[in-house]
Amino acid sequence: TNIGSILASVNPYKPIPGLYSVDAIDLYRQHRLGELPPHIFATANECYCCLWKRHDSQCVLISGESGAGKTESTKLLLKFLSAMSQTSLGAPASEKSTRVEEAILES
Repeated sequence: TNIGSILASVNPYKPIPGLYSVDAIDLYRQHRLGELPPHIFATANECYCCLWKRHDSQCVLISGESGAGKTESTKLLLKFLSAMSQTSLGAPASEKSTRVEEAILES
């Protein structure tokens, strides 16, 4: 659920098909925070939009207990931001997974 710009999420400890797909990235990049159901991509999109609107650095805090999914959440957030940066450069949607994304995710 969202609490303002805060996303409170629970690790389902099982894969949910399509939840973090390229289609989900495309859907959430076209909407503002609160227009669609709560999702980490909505939070990432808000961060990305504020980065460009305010021309200022942004910070995302990911917190939780051991095993809660902090590392996976970070990877998903970076995946979204990488896809957004490639889209803003004019790359087609089919090329969102790039060497840049791979380098960021490996870091």
